[in-house]
Amino acid sequence: MVTKNALRAGTVTAGTTLTLLLSSPAFALTRDDGDDPGSGLSVGQTLGLYVGIPLLACLVIAGLVMVLYKPHQVGMGLQTRTGGAGADTKGDKATKAAKTL
Repeated sequence: MVTKNALRAGTVTAGTTLTLLLSSPAFALTRDDGDDPGSGLSVGQTLGLYVGIPLLACLVIAGLVMVLYKPHQVGMGLQTRTGGAGADTKGDKATKAAKTL
């Protein structure tokens, strides 16, 4: 009879083995035709590529949003989607019910 612990151990072993097999390089030691790897990236190039460029892209997007955002002015406050200053609440059932109390 197979116990839960044996099944758990078999599952963990199979999962670990499968992960190690899939992550190992296949035929990495033999060069294929046309395989000509270039020189590696320096630390500065790596940081610029994987940190600098995404950070710059986020800053450009945030800057464009801030520059192009123009709120609609209503009265003394800003109108929002949830009904800021100057929002019409005459037809709101909750407001009518609150006024009758």
